[in-house]
Amino acid sequence: MTANTDLMGEAKKSLEGNWGIAIGAMLVYLIISAAAGFTWIGAIVLSGPLALDYIFFNKQIASGEEVKIELLFEGFKNFLPALATYLLVAVFVFLWSLLLIIPGIIMGLAYSQSLYILSDEPEIGASDAIKKSRAMMDGYKLKLFGMMLLFMLLSFACVLTFGIGYLFLIPFMQVTMVKFYQDVKADYEGLQPAAEPVAPAPEPAPAAPNATPEA
Repeated sequence: MTANTDLMGEAKKSLEGNWGIAIGAMLVYLIISAAAGFTWIGAIVLSGPLALDYIFFNKQIASGEEVKIELLFEGFKNFLPALATYLLVAVFVFLWSLLLIIPGIIMGLAYSQSLYILSDEPEIGASDAIKKSRAMMDGYKLKLFGMMLLFMLLSFACVLTFGIGYLFLIPFMQVTMVKFYQDVKADYEGLQPAAEPVAPAPEPAPAAPNATPEA
């Protein structure tokens, strides 16, 4: 398990040389999200695919690959799964929050990796992505909560910069979240039992030669 501060350091290193395009992509994402939010239908229908788009983009930065702004629209190729996953997570967290605020927060942390999983496994259904996120986050919810607290403190500091600091904080936070997902995924997959090797089928015994009667 990688420490949160180390993940943040890795994210900062990945952003070196990419701050310009990262800030530009963030502004495009926020503008489109704000435009979609003018109507409640737009907010509901587009929030999931847009969030998946932004994950695809930040995964490119985190991986060190060539970053292209058009990746901001990659998530629309999986429009329906992204929409279904986003809506199911929102409904589940809301229902848990009806019990108490704390269960809602806990389950929000448990479901937090659903869209990241969908970005890696586009063929997976919304329900399976949510189930896998819940399994992956077993033992990591407190770690993610601690990271959220760190970003909250940085957010307060951005207020002192008249909001300018948010131009850097939001991309930094998003790339760090990709690093967090990749770290949790690696640990989760490492704990999965390896498939038992299948024993090869025994080779058939050679056929006995036909007996030839003596003359």
